[in-house]
Amino acid sequence: MEQIRFKVASEADEFEQIYRLNYKTFAEEIPQHEANPERRLVDKFHAENTYLICMEDDHLLAMLAVRDKRPFSLDTKLDNLDSYLPSYTSICEIRLLTVEPDRRSTRIFGGLALYLAQYCDEHHYDLALISGTTRQAKLYQHLGFTAFGPLVGKSDILFQPMYMTLDAFRKFQASAGIFTDSFKK
Repeated sequence: MEQIRFKVASEADEFEQIYRLNYKTFAEEIPQHEANPERRLVDKFHAENTYLICMEDDHLLAMLAVRDKRPFSLDTKLDNLDSYLPSYTSICEIRLLTVEPDRRSTRIFGGLALYLAQYCDEHHYDLALISGTTRQAKLYQHLGFTAFGPLVGKSDILFQPMYMTLDAFRKFQASAGIFTDSFKK
């Protein structure tokens, strides 16, 4: 029987799978980066990222990166980023969210979102930022993200800067009947 688990990436093989899924999503599917013969993409913030991943046995199904060190990628795309944001005590940026295409209509995304909520709660983040692909803007808004500022990116692939407060995520959890206390590592 296959075992699905959520965890912080820590093994060399997990990181290699992250680079390959990054490439598959952000060079092939969403043409944000150039193709390369190695078919792997190491994020420019890799050394500062914490990768939250979903594994099925030894196979990576989904991932995202959390980073709380500034400047964020959005700091380089929007002048005076903080002027768009509500007040906060501790902030993080969530990037590189991707799920294997054949698992996108499953509960994998929801499980990863719950694991992210638990992680953010443990690290006392009260505000999270994303650059959400405009293709998925409705999904992000449904989760409780608030759009702000102008679109960023290249004309052929645009992203909407968004934030989520801790209160907004808790409201979403309550309305969806999701409680992070019932989700354990």
